[in-house]
Amino acid sequence: MNESKCIAKCGCNASRRDFLKKMGILTAGSLVASPLLGNDFISFAKENGVIMPVIRGYGPASNYIPKIKVAFVRRKGEYGMAWPGAVYDGEASRKKYTEQLKLESKKIGVSLEIKDSPIHSLEEADLWLQEAKEDEADGLLVMVHDRQQHAWPTAQKAAESGIPTIIFSPLGTSFTTNTANLANKSGSVTYSTDDFNQALFGLRMLKAGTRMKRSRCVVIKGEERKETLLSADTGITLQYVPANTFIKAYNSMPVNNEVIKLAEDYLKQAKDIRLASRQDVINGIKSYLVAGKILENEKADAISMDCLGALGNIDVSLPCISWSRMNDDGIPAACEADHGAIAAHILVQYLFDKPGFQQDPVADTADDTLIGAHCSCPTRLNGIDTPPEPFDLIHHHGNRDAVPRTIWKIGQRVTLLDFIPNEEKSQLLFSTGTVVDNLSVPPSGGCVVSVKFKMDGGQEVLSFPGFHQLFFYGDYKKELKDFCQLYNFEAMIV
Repeated sequence: MNESKCIAKCGCNASRRDFLKKMGILTAGSLVASPLLGNDFISFAKENGVIMPVIRGYGPASNYIPKIKVAFVRRKGEYGMAWPGAVYDGEASRKKYTEQLKLESKKIGVSLEIKDSPIHSLEEADLWLQEAKEDEADGLLVMVHDRQQHAWPTAQKAAESGIPTIIFSPLGTSFTTNTANLANKSGSVTYSTDDFNQALFGLRMLKAGTRMKRSRCVVIKGEERKETLLSADTGITLQYVPANTFIKAYNSMPVNNEVIKLAEDYLKQAKDIRLASRQDVINGIKSYLVAGKILENEKADAISMDCLGALGNIDVSLPCISWSRMNDDGIPAACEADHGAIAAHILVQYLFDKPGFQQDPVADTADDTLIGAHCSCPTRLNGIDTPPEPFDLIHHHGNRDAVPRTIWKIGQRVTLLDFIPNEEKSQLLFSTGTVVDNLSVPPSGGCVVSVKFKMDGGQEVLSFPGFHQLFFYGDYKKELKDFCQLYNFEAMIV
């Protein structure tokens, strides 16, 4: 399948580093270890003549390849008169889908174990499912190629196995009477279509859910070092480290030629520079490199910080540039040590390969819009492997440091996501709409990245629920609903 079509349909693209290699942007000598802090936690990639750092994750999620068991299901022998009928070449279809799965699984980043022959009976189905449990498979893909006999009972058994299950039924292999019982079945998602992109998105969901449950986020806050679980259903581990870990590393980092060069390259990319100084950008680059080193030391996949609590009253750069660039690198980076935002950043990046903009919601009653306001916004809004949107460099609303003010495309479709962790069952609140404006701050007050968003429904903006929701490019309401069903989260469409 054409890669650009795959990205558009389901976000199936490789890591930014792999993308740069494929495009020939990483040439000999252009991807090197950083001598800055005496380790290899950061590499440098040359993009359009500009040297850009690329920080990577070091945690269990970043280094794990999900294991997916795949089986085709049909009766033994010819189809005959019963659906899908003698007109359907089941063996040719199995061969075609097997080749596609092998090809696309490499792009998606999952390991598939495809059963050599179809499942021809319920007894064979039981043996396959038992093997999947013993092998601790991360997910199942059931390719239903029949409407008769054991085919749909096998799909039902898989959905009830306790292993997250995607069921794919090409047209002609099911009636609604077959799919009705599975339509809203928690722990599984059924796709009845000839559009194989839906099955591939199912693999992406299995990958995202598996990686989420293995994610480790370092949280820079307070004075205590401790480890906790964000919530049982996310599986995300929070590793708290004292705030002075960041402060000491920042103060001890020299401003050498390498740091200055990185800052100058960043300044070259800015569309406009207002209020923020060259030194502010240098300081922001320092915070980015310090955060990357902490990520490596803590073997983490994601990062967050009580930034205002730790740094608001001292002369250490707030991590606005740092978090913006980490989200562009494909490292989930959440502001203000917000647990829900941590989970939301992880989910959006793992599922859609796009960074999200964590924001404070502001109502505008003149036109019933919601304004997302914050001082750290990623720039690669179209996808981690895409060129950045235009951005300005401006002060934080506290009149200090440097903030990338990303210019969002007017008319762009956007999804809003609020992740609400709960020990019993976490909730995902989401909505869709369209970008209508980028407000200028000043003259308005508040955070300097202020994106105006017109929601599709008739929501009451003054009482819109949640806080620190993520805005991200694309219309993904259906996909998020499917993910919630697959991993037993509560979906709240607003």
